[in-house]
Amino acid sequence: MTVQAKKFLGQHFLKDLNIAEKIAQSLTTSASNTKVVEVGPGMGVLTQFLLKMPVDLSVIEIDRESVVWLKEHFPALEGRIIEGDFLQLDLKAILGENGAIIGNFPYNISSQILFHCLENRESVQEVVGMFQKEVAERVASKHGNKTYGILSVLLQVFYTIEYLFTVSEQVFQPPPKVKSGVIRLVRKDEVQLGVTDQWFKTVVKTGFNQRRKTLRNALKPIMNGKNSTHPFMEKRAEQLSPDDFIELAKHIQNL
Repeated sequence: MTVQAKKFLGQHFLKDLNIAEKIAQSLTTSASNTKVVEVGPGMGVLTQFLLKMPVDLSVIEIDRESVVWLKEHFPALEGRIIEGDFLQLDLKAILGENGAIIGNFPYNISSQILFHCLENRESVQEVVGMFQKEVAERVASKHGNKTYGILSVLLQVFYTIEYLFTVSEQVFQPPPKVKSGVIRLVRKDEVQLGVTDQWFKTVVKTGFNQRRKTLRNALKPIMNGKNSTHPFMEKRAEQLSPDDFIELAKHIQNL
């Protein structure tokens, strides 16, 4: 008896134990009893390696069939299985201030998972996850690249991001139609935006909405007729680093 992968949940079960172990070992959090939440453990291929580590592990699983499987095959998870939707999870209540999120994330909600971690960054010190390869590359992409975008900037302001390795379609059941990539995000020390999160997000999103235009033209919708001689205004959004965007957001706010 195994759990059937459900398309509507975006499930693709990893079956390669070496890759599962490699993902688990990518966590830099080695401090004993660090709180770690695994998202979407499925049949526990990654869970088994996390249970061998000196961390305080909980798992969250939305699929009832997987929950039953985990309870039956992993008695060590007694009292540590949260049945529900990760996007609704109160991360602060579970992780405190320095926890970690790990998982072979469902591709259909991968960006939402990252935004949920970002919104709870006071609690999420580290994220190690497997994503669709192009999403992983976009998140880790440096400015000046075509893949660099909104997600790259918003996450890189607060996290140092590394693209760790690529994973073939063939190590999943059922195989997805795309390759996967594993990335690690480690929270930076205190970052001061100097503006609200909402305003910063607005500047970044507006800048990339028309990414072929210079920022002078792309940002017109939020400039309210104000004029700026800042040199960044003559560049395109993809040419600015995350720190440049912080400077630009403060500059426009203070015009």
